[in-house]
Amino acid sequence: MPNIFEAIIDYIKTTNDNEPKPRPHIGEAMGCWLYFTALAEEIPALEASLNTTTDNELISLLNNSLDLAQHQLDVLRNLMINEGIPLSQVAESKPKSDPNSVPLGVKVTDEEIANFISLKVASNIILCSTNMSQCIRNDIGLMWARFHAEKMIFGMELKTAMRKRGWIKVPPYFYPPGAPSN
Repeated sequence: MPNIFEAIIDYIKTTNDNEPKPRPHIGEAMGCWLYFTALAEEIPALEASLNTTTDNELISLLNNSLDLAQHQLDVLRNLMINEGIPLSQVAESKPKSDPNSVPLGVKVTDEEIANFISLKVASNIILCSTNMSQCIRNDIGLMWARFHAEKMIFGMELKTAMRKRGWIKVPPYFYPPGAPSN
């Protein structure tokens, strides 16, 4: 999925990636391990959510989120293996099942699923930002920038769908003292 962020990252990569690549420092390694673990736990939860909903729009969002998480996990796994960073344990994939067979007391609502995805996207973006700020190596920093951009783009798509469906959680509005109340 080519986009402006990808073009910028590719440009930066070609102009700044001629530096020698030292071993990742402990912060870079820890950032990789944490994000890998977050994605590895996210994927089975997305699969379970696919087994719970019958809403076509939400199924599409879940599949997009799952594809993005799997892609990022694969990129990160390759980097970690090449750099000798240990991988965390990965949860088992969930088998496909019939959403209509899930008992009502166990079944998660579509709104809960959408807000779960939203929370995961937000936490992934924060992890990418934190990891980017700790990077010394350009290649690892650019990987975080790409992951960040990919999650932001998906997050905008998700937010649009959530607004349309009335699923988005909005905190109370802030009215500063002395402001007219409408």
